Amino acid sequence: MKTLDKQPELAAITLADPRWAAVQAHDAGADGKFFYSVKTTGVYCRPSCGARPARPENVAFHATVADAERAGFRPCRRCKPDQPSLAEQHAAMVTAACRMIEQAEAIPTLDQLAQPTGLSPFHFHRVFKAVTGVTPKQYAAAHRSRRVRNELAHGTSVTSAIFDAGYNASSRFYETAGQVLGMTPSDYRAGGAGSEIRFAIGECSLGSILVAQSERGVCAILLGDDPDTLAHDLQDRFPKARLIGGDRDYEQLVAQVVGFIEAPAIGLDLPLDVRGTAFQQRVWRALRDIPAGSTVSYSEIARRIGSPKSVRAVAGACAANMLAVAIPCHRVVRNDGGLSGYRWGVQRKRVLLECEAKA
Repeated sequence: MKTLDKQPELAAITLADPRWAAVQAHDAGADGKFFYSVKTTGVYCRPSCGARPARPENVAFHATVADAERAGFRPCRRCKPDQPSLAEQHAAMVTAACRMIEQAEAIPTLDQLAQPTGLSPFHFHRVFKAVTGVTPKQYAAAHRSRRVRNELAHGTSVTSAIFDAGYNASSRFYETAGQVLGMTPSDYRAGGAGSEIRFAIGECSLGSILVAQSERGVCAILLGDDPDTLAHDLQDRFPKARLIGGDRDYEQLVAQVVGFIEAPAIGLDLPLDVRGTAFQQRVWRALRDIPAGSTVSYSEIARRIGSPKSVRAVAGACAANMLAVAIPCHRVVRNDGGLSGYRWGVQRKRVLLECEAKA
């Protein structure tokens, strides 16, 4: 009778615990964060277990597998909580495939990548994209591009850098050199020598602002507290480029950006020189589709680009954005609506969102 008397109290404790909602939703995202046991069956499970949730008064939560087993529970045969989760298995599988791509002289075929995993090429392709946010082909292309940049930065000849990175013909690389480097390989190797970047610095409600433009379009919009720091940041990116202080006409471009910050409703339509990996560019395109005055979560952006499991990678792409306000990464927030990190400071993010909400 005493046990029956305690059931409402035990149920209330479970129902008040936020982990119970994850159990009811079979939330795979909570796997590894905790485990739950069921007193009537004597087993413990992952939050994502497909079994019908037990009555809340019979449930207890455990931080680790060891905690659950010390309490006398055995692993569920259905979700196997004492073994790596499917997500962990996929992550390990994809990590091994990435190392294979990085170490191979020639890009492995999809069949070659899938063979060690035991999955069909189609299934492996889908798992790889879900984990990384890009296809194996896109990952390989990004890795080759990164190798070219590294080789050129260390003084390697352009031809050697191209072939060392795995391109079997220099023409294949030159077809995409502009997107990979933002300029010709020779100019990139020379630290931007031969290229011209115009810039100007102004002031706005967010502090100092630097706007820089290459021949292709606006390549940087930087925010900060110190104009000299912004100028040095630009110089560090292109140490041998010819940096030209903006004349009166160019300063009108800065005024246009400042005007947008102060009055978001006017819009901002500028030619942009956007440089990033294939995944970053997908994220940045999605960010530009967020209307002023609105916010979306990192997980929603991941869903919109077709990579729902790449939330951390989406956050990384937001952090890598060099075009403040033009690519509005400030409109991305946590799932609970809270403000997370922002390259130019959370306070600036808050001010931007408040300004857009009033527009």
